[in-house]
Amino acid sequence: MASRTPHPVLDTRSLNRATLARQLLLNRAEMSAADAVEHLLGLQAQNVKPPYFQLHARLAGFRPAELAGLMESREAVRIVTMRSTIHTHTAHDALTLRPLVQPARDREVTYFRKGLTGVDLDALAEHARAFVEAEPRTMAEIREELLTRWPDADPQSLSVAARCRLPLVQVTPRGVWGRSGQVRLTTLRKWVGDGDGRDEGAAASVDEAVLRYLGAFGPASVKDMQTWAGLTRLREAFERLRPRLAVFQDENGVELFDLPEAPRPDADVPAPPRFLPEFDNLLLSHADRARVIAPELKGRTWSGNQAHCTLLLDGFLAGLWKADGAALTVELFSPVSARQEEEIVAEGEALLAAMAEDAEPTAGARVRFGSIRG
Repeated sequence: MASRTPHPVLDTRSLNRATLARQLLLNRAEMSAADAVEHLLGLQAQNVKPPYFQLHARLAGFRPAELAGLMESREAVRIVTMRSTIHTHTAHDALTLRPLVQPARDREVTYFRKGLTGVDLDALAEHARAFVEAEPRTMAEIREELLTRWPDADPQSLSVAARCRLPLVQVTPRGVWGRSGQVRLTTLRKWVGDGDGRDEGAAASVDEAVLRYLGAFGPASVKDMQTWAGLTRLREAFERLRPRLAVFQDENGVELFDLPEAPRPDADVPAPPRFLPEFDNLLLSHADRARVIAPELKGRTWSGNQAHCTLLLDGFLAGLWKADGAALTVELFSPVSARQEEEIVAEGEALLAAMAEDAEPTAGARVRFGSIRG
């Protein structure tokens, strides 16, 4: 929405540096994995390994065992939240953020209403709850169980309804670095309990969510946060908070909100190379992604329905990468200087060493430049 009142203008590089600072990507933070997951409001986690790579890019001295330990102790969980995608959250955030986005999950079910004719959704939720709380189940098992109760319903629609109506978590060993396991599901409350006394259905306040989003992704517009959360009608919350917020505009006149004391580094602050995994929230959590992705590179992080891992150089999307054992291949979108190439190689070698599954630096690790496709 275009601003009607003149506000200080933040150009694209200024927005880039501010967002990188919030995302812990200008300098690796001396922060625990649990604190980072909380600060970032979760990590996009359709696949198992991306959350680990996201933390490597952001935290000093991070080792995969730290996040794996949080998963095994149930202090972190994998659950559907924002944008109807799997995220890794702290248990506390899962208990509050999932209810916040529940209206969007309820709307999602309506898209499958033709396949749910005659199905009482409340009864479905309770039936599925009892089934998965008896022991963790696969989605195929959940679907088959629901079909015994509603044999005329569409199987996929039943699966969607169960996933949307219930806060289902993927139980370990799924999501644990270096281990594998089929996706098995139970309810969030069954998995983590209620040690903080918070009710599973108690959502974080919208105002609290706005402030936390700005702390991790700001400066941002109302539409940006709606894109991140998969929610609509957040303008009222921003207006309610306006007296507490700093207000800017981008080069197109779009109004941006921010926390007054949040870091907004100079546009010329150096931004080191960073290797990000597929589905990193940095690239997915704004309606206008020009602060990280130049317009001419829009769509370059995908091939068909496959998302690629991405390389940031000087804070912006500059290429793709793929790791294969002890080798990492980098595909650059345009030529770089000799110094930048050296920095990319050093960062890539550090990634290979830190993420070695045997917890030891990988012998003969190497970074090469070429195509990751074909």
